Amino acid sequence: MSARQTYSAQAWATLALGLPIIGSNLAQMALHVTDTVLLGRYGTAPLAAVVIGTSTFFVLYVLGAGFGIAVMGMVASALGRGDEVLVRRETRMGMWLSIVYGLLTVPLFWFSRPLLIHFGQEADVAQLAQDFLRIAGWGMIPALLVTVLKSYLSALEKTQVMLWVTLSAVFVNLALAWVLIFGLYGFPELGVRGAAIASLTVQALTFLLLALYAAKAEASRRFRLFQRFWRPDWQSLRSVLRIGLPAGFTGLAESGLFVAAAVMMGWIGTVELAAHGIAMEVTALSFMVHMGLSNAATVRVGRAEGEGDLQGMRDAGVTAVGLSAGFGVLMIVLFLIERFWLVSLFIDVGNPDSERIIAVGGTLMLMAALFQMFDAMQVMALGLLRGVRDTRVPMWIAIVSYWFVGVPVSYGVAFLLGFGAPGLWLGLAVGLAVAAAFLMLRFWRGPWLVAQAAA
Repeated sequence: MSARQTYSAQAWATLALGLPIIGSNLAQMALHVTDTVLLGRYGTAPLAAVVIGTSTFFVLYVLGAGFGIAVMGMVASALGRGDEVLVRRETRMGMWLSIVYGLLTVPLFWFSRPLLIHFGQEADVAQLAQDFLRIAGWGMIPALLVTVLKSYLSALEKTQVMLWVTLSAVFVNLALAWVLIFGLYGFPELGVRGAAIASLTVQALTFLLLALYAAKAEASRRFRLFQRFWRPDWQSLRSVLRIGLPAGFTGLAESGLFVAAAVMMGWIGTVELAAHGIAMEVTALSFMVHMGLSNAATVRVGRAEGEGDLQGMRDAGVTAVGLSAGFGVLMIVLFLIERFWLVSLFIDVGNPDSERIIAVGGTLMLMAALFQMFDAMQVMALGLLRGVRDTRVPMWIAIVSYWFVGVPVSYGVAFLLGFGAPGLWLGLAVGLAVAAAFLMLRFWRGPWLVAQAAA
């Protein structure tokens, strides 16, 4: 990126990098949707158990995924500097930390029943959730390793393989889960354990395919990623830990905000909680696009930073923000015009509460339109900051914005002022707006731009 590119060229380069990541993110969501659909047909208690189990898995995953997130910006910067040895060392230490963290989560999964009961789950649901997690929990290690490899391949700008592997995983998961949950074609009926086996198998298979590509493909084999894998590099390990742990806590703070919102929505009513879940599914789909563009921004900014290309950093940032904002505007228009139709896609017309759910959901989609741009800008700012390996200050911005602003405002407007479900989502919008403002200010006024401009 040393030669100045036009914004048009920057946009095409960002899209070429980001679109396969977006597709991979959407395919990853499809994995969870297939499990939900199949278990919804199998039984209410098994469905509830796997929803609880996957939510528990996800919360712990988000924290550990920080190591993989850190690798993306670190490797992109090392490539910009032409330091291929550092590429290998930082990726390898990211994998080391992911394995250690994954092993530490196993006891929590293994003894999850008493923990879930303590947090108010019914005993039979908690037992089924533990049955699920005792198998699926081992998938934490390959899941985190996949995150590291995706970051590594993204930094190399080899993202198409991620898309095809994830799409393949969707079909493998569907076939395995269908057969093992219901006991078809001579296989035993395993229920939630069948879903867990399918999940673990898919996580392991995804890791093996990406690892094989990383080791053998012409674009990446020169880095000899797995050669003498057991050899430590303590300096690189400390660097990944220092950047990755705050990145993980940032993700945890954000995901925790939405978990808290779901809990508070349950206090308002069942219909409101159902509408909240549907509105969240819709907004999550658009968020995957912004997240993919954010990842592309991390790579583009990281490469330019490694090359010492100040103008390239700025151009990459402006381009990514512009693309994300443009898509955000389209989503705002869609949410405003077709809000009731979007909610109705998730509702069985035979449900006696369908009209109320659609009405509440349509109101929440108005609020989703309000925070769509804020959500897009905060995740984009995080991507830009990770490109310059800045995660500690963003962590504190996220914690304060979400937990000291977003949650209190949600509670106050929803319950103290009596605005109910829309008031709760207004609090989410406020928290996201504060985070977006300060994170964007952090990147554009940060020392990496100011120091280089002075030089």
